[in-house]
Order: sequence, then C-alpha cells, then structure tokens
Amino acid sequence: MRPAHALIDLNALRQNYLLAKSLSGQRALAVIKANAYGHGAVQCAEALADIADGFAVACIEEALELRAAGVSKPILLLEGWFEADELPLLAEHNLWAVLHHAEQLNQLEQTELAAPLHIWLKLDTGMHRVGFSPTEYADTWRRLERNNKVASLTKMTHFARADEPDTGRTEEQLAVFAQANEGLNGPASLCNSPGILAWPSAHGDWLRPGIMLYGATPFSFVQPQAEQLQPVMQLESKIIAVRELPAGEPVGYGSRFITQRPTRVGVVAMGYADGYPRHAKDGTPVLVDGQRSQLIGRVSMDMLTVDLTDLPGSSLGSTIRLWGAGLNASEVAAWADSIPYQLFCNLNRVPRRYLG
Repeated sequence: MRPAHALIDLNALRQNYLLAKSLSGQRALAVIKANAYGHGAVQCAEALADIADGFAVACIEEALELRAAGVSKPILLLEGWFEADELPLLAEHNLWAVLHHAEQLNQLEQTELAAPLHIWLKLDTGMHRVGFSPTEYADTWRRLERNNKVASLTKMTHFARADEPDTGRTEEQLAVFAQANEGLNGPASLCNSPGILAWPSAHGDWLRPGIMLYGATPFSFVQPQAEQLQPVMQLESKIIAVRELPAGEPVGYGSRFITQRPTRVGVVAMGYADGYPRHAKDGTPVLVDGQRSQLIGRVSMDMLTVDLTDLPGSSLGSTIRLWGAGLNASEVAAWADSIPYQLFCNLNRVPRRYLG
C-alpha cells in the first residue's frame, strides 16, 4: 500500500484539552468541527468523552454524526440552524445552538418544540461576521429570557485578533462586550484558542479550544503556554525513489529548483491531492528519518521531492515526516503562506491511524 498516512495521537489530544482547562479552571467545549480539523471527529470525541464538558461543531450534520456514534455530551452548533425545520431535530437530539441573527429568533418563536433549547446569543463586538449589534443585544437577550422555548442563555462573542496581542483590538472587543452585557445575568464565552492562551482575564465561564487541541500554536511568535502543546498529527510517508543529479539540473514541474551542487534527490509519496500545500516553497522543512532537510522543487499531485545530499544514511524507504513531533505544522504552514488550520483541514486521501 502507498506509505502516506497520518498518525493521530489521541493521548496528546487529551493532554492539550486538559492544558486548556488548567489555564482557567472553567468549562470547555472541545471544538471538533470540520472533522476535528481533519483529525477525525468521532474518534476525537470518543477520546475526550470522559473529560470534556462538551463539544462544538459548525452545523447539525456534524452534530448528528456524533450523536449516531453514541456521543452524549452537550454539542453546540456554532452556526446555529439554517432553516426552521432543523429546530425539532435540535430539541430531539439535545443540541445547543448559537443564535446570531433576527430571522433565527423569529423561527425559534414560531416553531413548536418538544423541549426547550440551550441558546448561546452571539454578540458582534467588532469582527463583523455574525452576531447581534451592541445596540440590539440587550433587547434580544431579554426577549429570549421571556421565551419558554429557551432552557438557558449564554453570552458569546468571538475575537478577531487574539493571536496579535499588541494590536489593542481585543481590548476594544472586550470593552464592547462588557458594555453591551451590562445588567444581563448569565454565563459568558469569549475565548478561542489564542484567547485561552494569551488573554486569561477574558476566560469567562466557557472556553472554546480549537487549534490548540491539535497541538498547533495560533501565534506567529513563541508563546509560553503554546509551547506546552503536544502535536497530535504526524503526517508521514516514505522515499520511493532516489536520484543523483549534477549541478545545474532542474527538479520538478516548472523547473523551479535548479541544483547548485551535485544533489541526491528523494522522491516522496505525498502531494497536494493528499493535502500537502502545493505552494510550499523551496526550503520548507521536512524530517528524513528524524533529521531536518528541505523540500526542493514544486509539489505535484502525488509526489514531492526533498534534498538528501547531506544525509548519506537516507535511502529508498526512509521515513519522511511532513509535520508533527519535531516539526510543528505552524512552521510548515508559514513556508506555504498558510496556517496550520488549513493544513489539517485540507488533509485528504491519506489514511488516519490512531494511537491511544
């Protein structure tokens, strides 16, 4: 079989979740939307089931997959519902939902439900994607308080630049949140991964760890708490061919890389059809049998090429780690003008194997 695979360390996932909890002591919804950022939503939920306070996904399809697999903890729909006919399913399967625009509120008031819903009311504090404006938030909250179809209410917002702590933007959002919620009683949820790691004063009552669960830092700089995260995914393959080229020879599509010296080229069974970023530059780090080397030449659909010149012990069958322990996905992402979120979510075709 083709040697490309992703090894998922579920013990590392658990440790990262516990780290998030330890930083504040508050409850935390493990964010496992988009197939747990490419790590396998059902497997990750099962691994966290005994320690997680609940889970968060994007939509009802993702939630129902978890319920069908036997996941019984609370599940929050981060985008809420899209059509009124989803509401009875939310009640049937005890799904929590974010409410972020007026039409959802109207649908909730007009739909008969078998049980009341747990609602997280989204406030737009300045990211300007979804959420009620500060001027309408308090009235909407009180309208929901009077609604017998609402079992509980949680205040919620989302930070736009928590991973950039020197911009002042998060302080501005916190001020808007505080002012809009003045006089409103109830738990609050503000922090995604960078908020959890860098903004302890904003932790509120519910945390929403996402990328940090999977061991990647959300920051472009060294951050002490993020340094404690353990990579969960090891993306690996093997060398399937070795070429000896003289100086001045092109490698790969478009002849982007030209050898500057006699070069040993290793061909690796991994490409953009697997999810490895096509735009990774020459020099992108890889590990060859645990030793650092680099990508040379353009990534193709099924293969990429690496420099073996200074690794005489490497040969056909040598193990290549594209990211994981010893090579954080955040470092690889920077070489591809991307982010680790995208690397994980784009993972395709390669089988996932689970540890722990």
